[in-house]
Amino acid sequence: MAKPAVSERTNRPVPWADADGIIDAPEGSVNIAYEAVDRHVLHGNGAERALLWLGKEGERRDFTYADLADASARFANVLTAHGLKPGDGVFSLMGRVPELYFAALGTLKAGLVFTPLFSAFGPEPIRTRMEIGDAAVLVTTAQLYKRKIAAWRDQIPTLRLILIVGDEAPEGCVAFGPAMAGASAEFETRRTGPDDPALVHFTSGTTGKPKGVVHVHNAVLYHAFSGRVALDLTPGTIYWCTADPGWVTGTCYGIVSPLVNRVTMIVDEAEFDLDRWYATVQREKVEVWYSAPTAIRMMMRAGAAAAAPYDFSSLRFLASVGEPLNPEAVIWSAQVFGQPFHDNWWQTETGGIMIANCPGDEVKPGSMGKAMPGIEAGIVERSGDTLRQLDDGEVGELVLRPGWPSMMRAYLHEQARYNKCFVDDWYLSGDLAMRDADGYFWFVGRADDLIKTSGHLVGPFEVESALIEHPAVAEAGVIGIPDETAGEIVKAYVTLNPDFTPDEALERDIRGHARKKLGPAVAPREVVFRNTLPKTRSGKIMRRLLKARELGLPEGDISTLETDET
Repeated sequence: MAKPAVSERTNRPVPWADADGIIDAPEGSVNIAYEAVDRHVLHGNGAERALLWLGKEGERRDFTYADLADASARFANVLTAHGLKPGDGVFSLMGRVPELYFAALGTLKAGLVFTPLFSAFGPEPIRTRMEIGDAAVLVTTAQLYKRKIAAWRDQIPTLRLILIVGDEAPEGCVAFGPAMAGASAEFETRRTGPDDPALVHFTSGTTGKPKGVVHVHNAVLYHAFSGRVALDLTPGTIYWCTADPGWVTGTCYGIVSPLVNRVTMIVDEAEFDLDRWYATVQREKVEVWYSAPTAIRMMMRAGAAAAAPYDFSSLRFLASVGEPLNPEAVIWSAQVFGQPFHDNWWQTETGGIMIANCPGDEVKPGSMGKAMPGIEAGIVERSGDTLRQLDDGEVGELVLRPGWPSMMRAYLHEQARYNKCFVDDWYLSGDLAMRDADGYFWFVGRADDLIKTSGHLVGPFEVESALIEHPAVAEAGVIGIPDETAGEIVKAYVTLNPDFTPDEALERDIRGHARKKLGPAVAPREVVFRNTLPKTRSGKIMRRLLKARELGLPEGDISTLETDET
């Protein structure tokens, strides 16, 4: 395969360029599905278990790499039989069922572009994304079709095929089961080019429509490399990424990276259930576990006693992503599981892990870790189109030097918006951070979340972490509220652990705890109790939504909202 041995910018070798044993594409082309399944069959590893699927009701199905090669070839043939061409958009709308994974791999094998959607989306978010993405195909279930699609399907002019999971389909749709059964298991994988579009993931902005982030087939180089370096994925590893493929983590590190690295990946159809999760780790002897801070905080909320009956000795590496992992969660996991969760940082736009606490690294609780090998990260202060690099210990915007293979290549139909992400040969993340003298990066907050109070710049994550150290607090969201004297004051919203009752005395005690930890200038002036906090489906607390509702401002795009405060 044609791939650069050195960085065009620095003329130095880049670590993902030498992917012998991971990437095996023909010269001049690369296809994610070939690297994920076909290659393993070709090299005699087709009988190895690729996917263990756990159904909601206790079903259990194993799929080998040969099984996935067969199913993805059949799906690719279904697409071509209906006249679909390379570059057409295939959308999935379903839970974590095997058909989703067949569709993803088959779409890529045929050279089409795959876009997974959360099954919990309402009709309008689904429609908006399908319009932006020029959807040609939708794969969904009969129930979701009836509830969310049927009323407006004819208003998407590009939509040509709707496949319904199962053996029957409503009028105007095609049943997935019979179509697959009637398709050939032989398909010559498309020789897609490195820069051919492969995946589109939608990410919400504070205003306007969601952004369709385009990734290409060459991203597989970085998925392969980062899976090995940041997550310790090696052939035969029992690996569980708990993320839904509707979230970029659930595709990049829940489908592509594990399969390319020839692991056995676990897919659980059910949503979070503490005992089910703990039992799964024990029963399946999970070795590498990749999850989200929200789930980890829910484990903490249940307490160490809930974990005590289970055997976690199979675990060798734990990682977390989605939002910063609070220091107390790192310490708690080390005590309960025998090792800490390792935080890492990346975005939909980066397409892969950029900063990580890698296996073997010293973990500094609360830090995102160090820049991945080959990734150049910096902290800058921006003035117009000029960036000034800041010294260690200074807070500024986290930026990355472009050039890694999984970097986004476009926002669909929004070139100007895409161009604004790059200034002075840096990618602007929009996140504020600080780098210490050892090269570890520390998250401060989104640039638009920063609170300016009485001359102090306050990062909400710092305050939230201090609040969670109080024994009563399970989760916290912190925002700035306008104040005539101070400019802004800090206000916190918290949920409580079991056995704690919200009242004035507890509110005072939590504020007092924060003042001792942070000082009066930084500590919240007010603490509000909530049953839940608004979160995205990837587990991020939506601070901007808390602030919009507090101040009566427009809420922006809330299509990714999973839970709301009550």
